[in-house]
Amino acid sequence: MPKTKPLSLIHRPRRLRRTAALRSLVQENHLTVNDLIYPLFVMEGENKQEEIVSMPGSYRYSLDLLLKEIGEAFGLGIKAIALFPLVPDEKKDNQGTEGYNADGLVQQTVKAIKKEVPDITIITDVALDPFSTYGHDGIVEDGKILNDETVAVLAKMAVSQLNTPPPIMDLSGMLCPQPLNLGIKRLIKWIQLILGRA
Repeated sequence: MPKTKPLSLIHRPRRLRRTAALRSLVQENHLTVNDLIYPLFVMEGENKQEEIVSMPGSYRYSLDLLLKEIGEAFGLGIKAIALFPLVPDEKKDNQGTEGYNADGLVQQTVKAIKKEVPDITIITDVALDPFSTYGHDGIVEDGKILNDETVAVLAKMAVSQLNTPPPIMDLSGMLCPQPLNLGIKRLIKWIQLILGRA
């Protein structure tokens, strides 16, 4: 076999894959139960559990069953949950007012979880779609999304959740075609105005 000229490579990554010990030493990611966030879906009622057809193996729970599910998950080492509500249609409107109801489903659920499983991290979602008759993340008027009006509602929702408060709020309300950073800046300004800190 003819002798080949060695390649002038700066790195020869296969060196680091030779043995299991080397691979574990240089691998970039370690996934453990500490990295998991359990998405949970809550609905009104008692002793209710409904499978979410589009997400096999995922369920919507009434608060009593949700608390049991959270307790079991925490017992398995899951330390964080993300909470998503399903509010009845009669509580939905174009302005998503149920989203900032101090006695609303999210607010009452967070309080109950903190009482039952105080050490779990709760992530709530600041978004209009679960509370909107249109199922959209924005207030709709004449077929158009009203960005500024929506941001004002999202700010009220955030303030309402801050009064509970969850350790983490996910500002997922998507206002197309508004750039995300502009939406966040407006949301923070509205929250400051509502809290009287602007």
